[in-house]
Amino acid sequence: MATAKVLVVAGGAGGGGGDHSTQAQGGGGGAGGYLYDSSLSISAQSYAITVGAGGSGGTSGNSGNAGGDSSIDALIVSDGGGGGGGAQTGDGGNPRVGNAGGSGGGGGAGQCKSQRAGGVGTIGQGYDGGRGGGGCNQGSGAGGGGSSAVGENDTTGLSPNSGLGGAGTANSITGSAVTYAAGGRGGRIAGGGAGTANTGNGGKGKNGNGSGASGGSGVVVVAYTTSEFTHTGGDSTGTNGSETWVQFNSDGTLTLIDAASSTFVATMQII
Repeated sequence: MATAKVLVVAGGAGGGGGDHSTQAQGGGGGAGGYLYDSSLSISAQSYAITVGAGGSGGTSGNSGNAGGDSSIDALIVSDGGGGGGGAQTGDGGNPRVGNAGGSGGGGGAGQCKSQRAGGVGTIGQGYDGGRGGGGCNQGSGAGGGGSSAVGENDTTGLSPNSGLGGAGTANSITGSAVTYAAGGRGGRIAGGGAGTANTGNGGKGKNGNGSGASGGSGVVVVAYTTSEFTHTGGDSTGTNGSETWVQFNSDGTLTLIDAASSTFVATMQII
């Protein structure tokens, strides 16, 4: 029976929105779920590929939006990342917890409020987000969970350093090592921080009033033994030793064609 290596990474979530009046910050977005099968059974047929979009950042005080799921048919399905928690808005507001997902979003920070928990990650796909700060002086957002580690907590709310996002996972299915599904950093450090496209990384929480950063879109990569099949579909392709890899950056269809049948047809056409 033929097998293939298959990487399925869901879309990363957006970071939580911050709040200027309380100087509380949003939590980082959770990474998209990361799944890798080194020996998935395949055959000459068509497979529906779905690539999850990255979630947009939450507006001021609101949680980030979840990333979209990615899949190859119903064989492997990875869950979109959980949105980072929004910061406290105004004296009467409350920070939001991080949302559950492939990896959980980091908790938002509050001004003199109790810490807000991070979202829970999906077992086998990613880790939990960290807890947002609850101190009375410029609370920082927690980091979103990654595929290899939990997001970092902000334990005091007093530090100018926000919680780091959980680490991603390096994979060389295309022949070059790429790190996928890293969590977004919590808000309190200025700067950008949108998740890179087709990595499933989470977006950074907002460090002041306004929206958090968007998460990165997901990706699906299939690597089959070159001597066994040819294919149609995909956004890019190449070879890595004895294998041919096909990468999908957006939804599509992968059609695997038996190499022996393809060679026979080509020979008949030449004759």
